[in-house]
Amino acid sequence: MKKKRSSFGGSIGFVLAAAGSAVGLGNIWRFPYLAAKDGGGLFLCIYLVLALTFGYALLSSEIAIGRYTRESPLTAYDKLHPKFRYVGILACLVPMLILPYYCVIGGWVLKYFIVFLSGGGIAAAEDGYFTSFITGDTEPVMATVIFLLACAVIVLGGVNKGIERVSKFLMPVLIVLVVAISIFSLTISHKEGGVMRTGLEGFAIMVIPDLTGITVGRFFSTLMDAMGQLFYSLSIAMGIMVAYGSYVSDDTNLGKSINQIEIFDTLVAFLAGTMIIPAVYVFMGKEGLSASGPGLMFISLPKVFAQMGRLGHVIGTLFFAMVLFAALTSAVSMMEAVVSSFHDQFPLKRKHATLIETLITLVLGVIVCLGYNKLYFELPLPNGSTGQILDVMDYISNYLFMPIVAISTCILIGYIVKPQFVIDEIEKSGQRFGRKGMYIAMVKFIAPVLLSVLFLQSFSFFE
Repeated sequence: MKKKRSSFGGSIGFVLAAAGSAVGLGNIWRFPYLAAKDGGGLFLCIYLVLALTFGYALLSSEIAIGRYTRESPLTAYDKLHPKFRYVGILACLVPMLILPYYCVIGGWVLKYFIVFLSGGGIAAAEDGYFTSFITGDTEPVMATVIFLLACAVIVLGGVNKGIERVSKFLMPVLIVLVVAISIFSLTISHKEGGVMRTGLEGFAIMVIPDLTGITVGRFFSTLMDAMGQLFYSLSIAMGIMVAYGSYVSDDTNLGKSINQIEIFDTLVAFLAGTMIIPAVYVFMGKEGLSASGPGLMFISLPKVFAQMGRLGHVIGTLFFAMVLFAALTSAVSMMEAVVSSFHDQFPLKRKHATLIETLITLVLGVIVCLGYNKLYFELPLPNGSTGQILDVMDYISNYLFMPIVAISTCILIGYIVKPQFVIDEIEKSGQRFGRKGMYIAMVKFIAPVLLSVLFLQSFSFFE
């Protein structure tokens, strides 16, 4: 018997849920670093062009696949063509691999939010505080469990009463916090060694293209960085948009909704840079902009907040509240992609599928936590970096599985079921597909080439 499929209550619920998935840690701790590293405005311009072309093509394809098949990623690709079942399996494995370490990082954010809320921001800025916390035996595990349980409770509520309801509350709050902190970041200044640095100077570093010493190699590197960032930002090649697309009604204007998701994501990524780059520049100079990932969020930024005095406690609390909301909405979308896959593939009720995925995530999450103490090791990775358990899981999911999923999706849509399949799905509600010609060119020719280059780069092929 065909299981009854849930659906979003309206296009607003879908857009906010999808935007909540897209707006995550990748926007907040990776976008500002890449913008500062890759010539500021140069990276920004390339990113915007790619978001409107490359990102749009993949986002449209995945959402269309979901709505057409009414299936989760694990079964949707098989329904379109049996030989592409492997894509569905990989698209389901990606969030299964990412969610455990994402919950671990979500636990770190929760810890810092509580610390700043209780007035302990000065302690969090001390050297060694972050390392001491993540190498602990019990506290990181407990924080991970709390964050994971919050995700599970939301997913248990279902599409309407869980994901959609929470997204409608968290996303507007998140946007307000991001805008407020961004405005504050632009107004601050700090004098050090007789030199005054202002937030507006830091903002200029982000938006004005720095073409000093530009070469073909540097431009290519920036292009690859921007394209890699789109995977993080838009939640593509992770099965999430296929799952969310399957909950969208046929009368929803899909083209308009996809445009709104693009705008939301790009706006938050830009504001994340506006929040972070000026503040770090003001208090730490250009040297401070070299930090990314955990180093930026849990080491550099607490030091910045500490230098703001009492106001730093307030800004730090609001900042980590905002990051916590962003991490939660993204983690929920990952869990939903897996839960919906289990629900579609096996005779499981939502609560049983959620319980199974929660237990899998808990076990792997604890292993990630132990990777900083009892299970610590250093492993050279093919991309030239050295990593621990979290880094290995990140490499497999982000650098191997996701490009394969994206390339295979382009082949499936471009040459097997044909681009007209997606065009028809987007125009189903009677709306015109405005970027039709660009979409066909991207999905058939340009995106597969760029994705193949990105995949080869994960093995340091161009070094």
